[in-house]
Amino acid sequence: MTTRSLDLALQGGGSHGAFTWGVLDRLLDDERIRIAAVSGTSAGAMNAVALAAGWVADGRRGARESLRRFWARVADGMHLARWAEGWMGANPAAMLTAPPPLHAAWQMASRWFAPAAAADDGNPLRAVLADTVDFDAVRRCRDIQLFVGATHVQTGRLRVFRGPELTADAVLASACLPMLFPAVVIDGEAYWDGGYMGNPPLLPLLAESPTLDLMLVQVHPERRKALPEGPAAILDRVNEITFHGSLVKELRSLAILRRLMHDEGVAGAQCRSPLFRKADALRLHRIEGGERLDGLDAPQPFESPWQHLLALHRQGHAAADEWLRERFTHLGRHATVDLLAEYLHPDELGTDGGAGAGGNGDVSARR
Repeated sequence: MTTRSLDLALQGGGSHGAFTWGVLDRLLDDERIRIAAVSGTSAGAMNAVALAAGWVADGRRGARESLRRFWARVADGMHLARWAEGWMGANPAAMLTAPPPLHAAWQMASRWFAPAAAADDGNPLRAVLADTVDFDAVRRCRDIQLFVGATHVQTGRLRVFRGPELTADAVLASACLPMLFPAVVIDGEAYWDGGYMGNPPLLPLLAESPTLDLMLVQVHPERRKALPEGPAAILDRVNEITFHGSLVKELRSLAILRRLMHDEGVAGAQCRSPLFRKADALRLHRIEGGERLDGLDAPQPFESPWQHLLALHRQGHAAADEWLRERFTHLGRHATVDLLAEYLHPDELGTDGGAGAGGNGDVSARR
C-alpha cells in the first residue's frame, strides 16, 4: 500500500467547520494518507486540536472519535440556545417570571448570542473545549505538527501558536469574533479571530514542514456565480471576502514567487533557502465546500442542531471521498491546483501562459 504524507490547511467558518470535520473523518479513514502537519484558524483550529488530542490517545480511531465528540458537544450547546431563545421569544421580561431552572437555562443559552461581563468572557466554546479536548495531549503530540493562527489586536499582525503554546486560550483567540466576545488576552496581549490575517496560515507549513503535498480544506467558495442582491446578501459576501482574502493573498504571493523564479531561470532545487526550495516544489490541492454549503447555513425547520451538523459532515465526507477516488494518484507526483492560473492575472503570466511554471506539474488546468 502506497502511503502519502499530506499537510492540511483548515479554513475557519463557524458551523461550516463541520464540513471540515467530514473531510478529516474521510482522510483519517484512509490508511494511505498520513497527516503530517495541520494549520487551522477558528473552527479549523478547533478541528486541528480535537484531531491531535484524539490521535495521541488512540491514533486514527481516537482522532475520529475525538472530532465526533467535539461536534456533538457543540450541537448540545446550539440546541440549548435555540430552545431557550424560542421559549422566551423576543420578550426579555419573560425572564422575570421564569422558574429558576429555565432562568438558568436562559443564562447559559444567552452566552451563545451576546458578550458577557468582564468577569467572564462568556464564550460558550470554552466549556466545549474543556469537555472534549485534552490540551495536555495536544501539547504532547509529536506525530502531527500543529499551527493555530490568531490576530494580534494592537498591531493587526498574525500570531501563530504551536507546540507548548497550544492552550484553550490560543484556540479561543483564533475563534474570537470581536462583535460577539471580548478579546482573548494571552501573556498580556489581546487577540481576535485569526481569519482576519491568516485563514488559515500557510507560511508555517511552508517553512517548518518537510511535506510537499498541501491540501486546502475550504469552506468559502473560490468563486461565486451570481452577484449578491440586497443589503443582507451584500454584507454576507463582504464578510466572506474578508475572511477568505487572507488565504487568497498568501496563495497569490506564492504564485508571484514562483513566477519570478521561473522568469529568472532559478530552479528551486538550487536555492540555498529551504523556504524557496519548498515554495518551488510544493504541490497544492483543494477540497472545497463551495456554494453547496449555502443551503446549510442554518438548521432547517424541525431539524435539530446535531442533524444540521451531520448534514455538513456528510457533505465534507462526500467531497473528500470524491477527491480521493479521482485524484489520490496525483499525491506525491502532481499538484491539482494551478497556482499561476488561479492567482495571477493572465497579463501577469507572460507569453507562455504559465501552465508549466508551477515547477511541479500542475494538472488542474488540463482537466
